[in-house]
Amino acid sequence: MKKIIPMTLVVITTITLSFLGFILGGFNLSQNQKNILVVLLIICASSALYCFIVGEITKNNSQMDKLWSILPIAYVWVITSMGGFNPRLILYAIVVTLWGLRLTFNFARKGAYKLKFWEGEEDYRWAILRKKPFLNTRIGWAIFDLLFICIYQNALVLAMTLPVLACVDSTTYIGPFDFVALSLSLFFLLIETIADEQQWKFYQNRNKLLSTGKTLAEIDFPYNLGFNISGLWGYMRHPNYLSEQAIWICLYIFTIGANVTTYGIFNWSLFGPMFIVLLFLGSSTFGEAISISKYPKYKEYQSTVFKYIPLRKYKISE
Repeated sequence: MKKIIPMTLVVITTITLSFLGFILGGFNLSQNQKNILVVLLIICASSALYCFIVGEITKNNSQMDKLWSILPIAYVWVITSMGGFNPRLILYAIVVTLWGLRLTFNFARKGAYKLKFWEGEEDYRWAILRKKPFLNTRIGWAIFDLLFICIYQNALVLAMTLPVLACVDSTTYIGPFDFVALSLSLFFLLIETIADEQQWKFYQNRNKLLSTGKTLAEIDFPYNLGFNISGLWGYMRHPNYLSEQAIWICLYIFTIGANVTTYGIFNWSLFGPMFIVLLFLGSSTFGEAISISKYPKYKEYQSTVFKYIPLRKYKISE
């Protein structure tokens, strides 16, 4: 019950803020913005169709996972070029490009990309979901693949980059809001990079120990826990997820600088970052349920360390 209440509050808050953006900020796009949006929707629909066809033919449903870090770069540079390359758009596009290059590199070293582009490591969660009732049927999985993996996730990736579209046609000069957006987004990008590097090193070392033939219980501490408690992970259960959500929320601040005299703090593009929060709410909950089933100490870790707030450090004896 304690977990359900905070989750419900997050859902209600994010949806409420999304509606506030539309109600207070309106959805009055200029002709230039409409033209750009048409191009973005064509790219989005083409990507969804590609992911579904290739995923169903090859039975590898991580096609969208491979594009998750690449499509936003394409979207923001399409907007920037069609929007006239004003300084605010360029700053936004540079941050998203850095974000995408980092994430693509991190995904690539896990074996996600192959010369045969349709191959590569599939997200481990898909195999688990395929065992669920309804999803363990051919038609059930195809519907899930089409609606959630291909259409919803492609739409979400487009939505999270739409704040840059809200900056198009702005005549407001670069100001304090833009510097805040740039500084905070780069800060969280650094935190995410550090967190992913710590995670990568932990699992590389753990797997190296397991490759000797020992079981998880037989290898050295803290690797015998199965999950990472080093560095940032000792203070937060998901420092990478926190940073990922924060980056897109911070990038939204660019739109405040661009439109504060017209719309104020809220505008229609807020729904993109807010729905990213909802995505990670579900993803983190599902991922932790898997960890609890695999690692005996994870529930203790979960009850000791907050998901995103670094107030307590996880301490455990061997």
